[in-house]
Amino acid sequence: MFFTADPDKNLKKTLSWVDKAAKKGAKVICLPELYRSQYFCQKEDSSLFNLAETIPGPSTKAFQSAAKKLKVSIIVPIFEKRAHGLYHNTAVVIDADGKILGTYRKMHIPDDPAYYEKFYFTPGDLGFKSFKTKYGEIGTLICWDQWYPEGARITALKGANVLFFPTAIGWHPSEKKKHGEAQKDSWVTIQRSHAIANGVYVASVNRVGFERPVKEQAGIEFWGSSFIASPQGVILAQASADKEEILVAEVSLDHLENVRRNWPFLRDRRIDAYQGITERFLK
Repeated sequence: MFFTADPDKNLKKTLSWVDKAAKKGAKVICLPELYRSQYFCQKEDSSLFNLAETIPGPSTKAFQSAAKKLKVSIIVPIFEKRAHGLYHNTAVVIDADGKILGTYRKMHIPDDPAYYEKFYFTPGDLGFKSFKTKYGEIGTLICWDQWYPEGARITALKGANVLFFPTAIGWHPSEKKKHGEAQKDSWVTIQRSHAIANGVYVASVNRVGFERPVKEQAGIEFWGSSFIASPQGVILAQASADKEEILVAEVSLDHLENVRRNWPFLRDRRIDAYQGITERFLK
């Protein structure tokens, strides 16, 4: 989806797209990261904390009503104001009866040129979570989390059969020609790898368009290309790089079971030999 600088317009527009997705048969619907604004982390500016909202708040209220009306489960990624001066990058999971099942707070917070998220977001303190919706057990991680196999693994071990990655990722204009293809391919590859290694479905939901909310930055060209991958890493559906689209794919627990029987990665894990995984570095 494309997003503007107007939070209310973004909310109204996204509600209409949720309605479209439900009419296409979607039962679990995920929005892109920080859907209610443009990607504001391109600059450190304390006034931008005004974009944050509470739980409950405008987003949860609106999508709770939509979920109940449409009988769908919705993952709503927001800029959460938890308390005065305490903010998170959060995904709220709403079930098909309109009730909030819980929240996930982004665990891995980047700090790169035009991705100054450490200025805005406190690292998540809820851990990795799985949510039992009306339509199945799902987990949600957020953007930078997608590069870490540990997060995907723990979420899958907690029972999630589908991992959702709401995302805001794209190119710095100056890097696209030289590094763009490799960057994008790495992004797809790592998430397909999560699907394969854990025997789960993976859905990555990205925004599209060029955003330059602050003149001091060159802006970011979001590469879209949202996709859904099977437990074998097969891409079942993929969006274009520059158009607003709704992706729908069927999740089969029978297929998931069959893949795990034949590729029993969870069975063969050496849980007695992984003590070093919680160390920063072992040498």
